[in-house]
Amino acid sequence: MVRQPVVNLGACSLCEGCIAVCPSVFRLNDTGFIEVMDLDDYPRDEVDEAIKNCPEDCIEWEEA
Repeated sequence: MVRQPVVNLGACSLCEGCIAVCPSVFRLNDTGFIEVMDLDDYPRDEVDEAIKNCPEDCIEWEEA
């Protein structure tokens, strides 16, 4: 079972902190929202750091 980060876009303030901490996973998409890239494996420590530093607490791990 693969774990992947998900972003609650309704709660996201678009501070882009997750992109600064973990640009290999998070990006701003063409419509201006945070997007999680489709990867086979996510860097756990970097994603955990993004989760810890998210001011809106809108990033979490989900079983995929």
